[in-house]
Amino acid sequence: MKPEQRQQQIMAQLRALQTELSVEELAQKFAVSALTIRRDLERLEVDGAILRTHGGCVLRGTVESAYHRKVALNFELKQAIGRAAAKEVKSGDAILINDGSTTFHLALHLGNIGKLFVYTNSIAVISELSRFPDIRLYILGGEHHSDLHFLGGSIMEQVLEGLHFDSVFLGTDAIDADGNCLVADPDMSRLTEIMLRRGTRRILLADHTKVGANAHAVYARLSGFDVWYTTSGINPMQLRRFSQQTVVQVVGA
Repeated sequence: MKPEQRQQQIMAQLRALQTELSVEELAQKFAVSALTIRRDLERLEVDGAILRTHGGCVLRGTVESAYHRKVALNFELKQAIGRAAAKEVKSGDAILINDGSTTFHLALHLGNIGKLFVYTNSIAVISELSRFPDIRLYILGGEHHSDLHFLGGSIMEQVLEGLHFDSVFLGTDAIDADGNCLVADPDMSRLTEIMLRRGTRRILLADHTKVGANAHAVYARLSGFDVWYTTSGINPMQLRRFSQQTVVQVVGA
């Protein structure tokens, strides 16, 4: 991997996690020496992109939140899902990306596709996609939930009813044994259900740890999605049942 590519990936991880990364963990991730990582960080510091810390670095202006802690959880799995799901998008598409911590990783891989029309209610996705000149970015307005970095509420529901998308990319907090997709908040359940209905193609992004996780507000069934991008680790018998409801794409980290 060229130094420029590695530095771009370091920046992507810093933007996603909004927390300190150590030289040792970066060296292990990229399979290079600590000296090589220090040279990368020196370059990024000169560019004004990061701040060096004792043994690592942070993104300038870093403020860790509950959202960024969610993004950090199972980071490699979510990254693999985002990379694979980006292949669903083609130049000229109008797409909706909701505020999930996994859907954020989709945004990281949209910069080289061509002209896109992207609608989102995720503050983190807004800051990420604003870097790409070929992407026309539309912000779905509503009530600001600062800790989880998203906009929501009844105003957004009304706006969504007048829109339609080539593809809608949604996350979920949990998937139960019957294939129900659930979120933790009933208000978010209604909003996500409306988002789902506005897409020609409906795509679920959720790693295998969401199967059997805790949440209580159902917004859809797997059968409501055209495809589900997930990771290995689901019980084979359960996976076969899920595959009867939708196309399941298992990706590797």
